[in-house]
Amino acid sequence: MFADLKAHYEALKDRRIEAVLDATRAEAFAAMTGALRLDYAKTQIDDKALSMLIHLLDTRGVADKREAMFTGQPINDTEGRAVLHTALRNLDGGAVMVDGQDVMPDVLATLDRMSDFATSVRDGSYTGQGGQITDIVNIGIGGSDLGPKMGTLALAPYHDGPRCHFVSNVDPADIAQTLRGLEPTTTLVIVASKTFTTIETMTNARTAKAWMGEAVSDVGAQFAALSTAAEKTADFGIDPSRVFGFEDWVGGRYSMWGPIGLSLMIAIGPDAFRAFLRGGQAMDRHFRAAPWGENLPALLAMVGLWHNQVCGHTTRAVLPYDNNLSRLPAYLQQLEMESNGKGVSMDGVALPYNSGPVVWGEPGTNGQHAFYQLIHQGTRVVPCEFLVAARGHEDALHHQHQLLVANCLAQSEALMKGRSLDEARAKVADKFEGAELERQAAHRVFPGNRPSITLTYPQLTPEVLGMLVALYEHRVFVEGVVLGVNSYDQWGVELGKELATSLQPVVEGEKAADDKDGSTAALVAFLQRHGL
Repeated sequence: MFADLKAHYEALKDRRIEAVLDATRAEAFAAMTGALRLDYAKTQIDDKALSMLIHLLDTRGVADKREAMFTGQPINDTEGRAVLHTALRNLDGGAVMVDGQDVMPDVLATLDRMSDFATSVRDGSYTGQGGQITDIVNIGIGGSDLGPKMGTLALAPYHDGPRCHFVSNVDPADIAQTLRGLEPTTTLVIVASKTFTTIETMTNARTAKAWMGEAVSDVGAQFAALSTAAEKTADFGIDPSRVFGFEDWVGGRYSMWGPIGLSLMIAIGPDAFRAFLRGGQAMDRHFRAAPWGENLPALLAMVGLWHNQVCGHTTRAVLPYDNNLSRLPAYLQQLEMESNGKGVSMDGVALPYNSGPVVWGEPGTNGQHAFYQLIHQGTRVVPCEFLVAARGHEDALHHQHQLLVANCLAQSEALMKGRSLDEARAKVADKFEGAELERQAAHRVFPGNRPSITLTYPQLTPEVLGMLVALYEHRVFVEGVVLGVNSYDQWGVELGKELATSLQPVVEGEKAADDKDGSTAALVAFLQRHGL
């Protein structure tokens, strides 16, 4: 499938990007929708490669699969489910049918219930047993944690509601350190688990319940649940009025748009949350309507496929020059690696090529003083994805934001240009000579010709964040369709959970480790000798 593309890459891989990057290319290899602009001119993709990539999307049936997704067909075929997180942000887009039924009335009714509850928490008409709610503790894991945590931090300038805290790790340090210093009587705990059985989440929920019970008489009155398990939430003591469910066609890592986003809605308010949804809806409409050569999700996917499957670059660095997006790399790490980190195609046959890349990153400029050394001079090429806004939210410090932007643009330029041996030699010729000059100069060479893309936008608003998240969601979809994998299941997380359940009685000393391998048994024995 990628053979012709690989042959084309081999023919042009030594071409310097800088040598062909004139004003014409800069305009041609960029696209825009709404407030977002994607620049992919600093890659080796040329007109022929782009044409071949678009042909690949067509031959792999991306358009038909896209329509199947948006119209509620069960494209998650290992679980027999539709994939309709897009319906959660379909505020005024008409009916969305699943099994002959329009799901939008229930979606919009749930959104209205969330809005009413969030407003009551924010304005004090809903109170804890010690007065107005001052703190929210969201307990979840995976998408039930990463989404709202990333979004709440990203939209910190709009955060005018109660303080929000997030607990995900079953490590007791996580919840103990989060609850320490909070006042139980003015804290609302939100438990996010669709089935209300997720072991990490429910373990932390029970710990929070015990903590709450030391200070309040009606513990359940200060809990809300994001779950479809009405019987289990009732047994936990949570009134149905504070339970917000969602359907099985909403996957965990795609769930921030609905009830899982309740903590974000409480933080920024229902109006700002709806602006976030409208940003996602705007990207949905663009994705469905724009031709591939102007379609941001498709272009981002084509860049990803080019770098990973064609060029053989197995990692991807996400580098937001926006401190409020500091959790975006972790969010995208789950979105992309859990979605497309698969080893078999939809028909169960082993893939003949690599699947999704390793996604990682940190915000700039912090990363410049950490891993950028490897990106610039290491032996592996790491395609980089920069994100930067024209304006921050601290108007009085705009000059400092300009320095941030200068750093962002300089990094992509440096990756492309590099520094030759002659240039490096000239920089230190006044300090060294002879063999030592050559040695010192070699350390200062940057190979350059390293690819990057840059996403720019005027300011990180709720609407822009919605566009960004939906952009990356659809990128994952396109890549998954081309690779022939199911982007919407995650069987790879199951085995470890099953083994943890069988190991727990061994760890607790209630069962011998006779059926465990020698290494695992020895590790348990060591830990038990030291206080486990």
